Amino acid sequence: MKEAMLSHKIILIKRRTRLEELAVRYNTVQQAQFYIERLGADFGDYIAEDERYRKAVAHAAAELSVMGRVQIVEREHVPNFIFGKQDVVVVIGQDGLVANTLKYLREQPLIGVNPDPMRWDGVLLPFAVNDLKLIVPDVLNQRRQIKEVTLAKVELNDGQLLYGVNDLFVGQKTHVSARYSLMQDNRIEQQSSSGIIVSTGLGSTGWFKSVLAGAAGIVSSVTNQQITLAPNMLDRNDFACHSPYLYFSVREPFASKITGAELVFGQIDEASPLRITSQMPENGVIFSDGMESDYLSFNSGVEATISPAESKGQLII
Repeated sequence: MKEAMLSHKIILIKRRTRLEELAVRYNTVQQAQFYIERLGADFGDYIAEDERYRKAVAHAAAELSVMGRVQIVEREHVPNFIFGKQDVVVVIGQDGLVANTLKYLREQPLIGVNPDPMRWDGVLLPFAVNDLKLIVPDVLNQRRQIKEVTLAKVELNDGQLLYGVNDLFVGQKTHVSARYSLMQDNRIEQQSSSGIIVSTGLGSTGWFKSVLAGAAGIVSSVTNQQITLAPNMLDRNDFACHSPYLYFSVREPFASKITGAELVFGQIDEASPLRITSQMPENGVIFSDGMESDYLSFNSGVEATISPAESKGQLII
């Protein structure tokens, strides 16, 4: 049994701490400390966070090395890392790191670990480091419950692909209006807006919820009538992480002689994908899960087809 466990590869995903990011930006920790304290902030919090995170990563690596071959991968290397079919992936949070790892997996199980429960809520981080010695053997022996997660997929007409765990954004890099044509089923509309958000069930309590709440608030103020959202629109049991559909929302659509504002919200499923053709000469982008640095260029003539991904993400619960 032990030899079988040791034959597995366990990928441990970590990220830079805020202290490490500051050290890169200001060349040394001392210079970073000088800058932060000159602004009146508490640099001790950066140090404490860094220490706890480093200890959590070291502890996790030690625990996992007893159960298999461990490879530590930094967050910035995840997009280009080749995961093996039988790999088990352990992510030392925050939640965003889980989302930005899950979209690069193809049904490998992911275990989310909260390195600092006093600091992070950890919605996607149900486990502590000390739980790994119990959780990983169960995963390797397929005794652990899995939560399936529907991902969003965007495919360009040049073959490029991008996946989103929480959401996709389609629009401009800058704050100028995005121009494109939007098509679903037999409806097509030329639009000018501040972008399109596509949300998954897992992301339904994030950007999606904010969009609906903002729209309801605006309509309420303009009409002097209280607008109440249908409960099932925000009910996780209705739009859940495994739901086989997505929702799209157009932000601030501008109606003019040549642009419309009718096809601004709807459901996307396998039978009704969303097709968007860019009319932006430059700076058009599609990015996922808030990672602006991880994007596809989306300029004039490029067509994007958005639909639920064929395979599901696998979160261990």
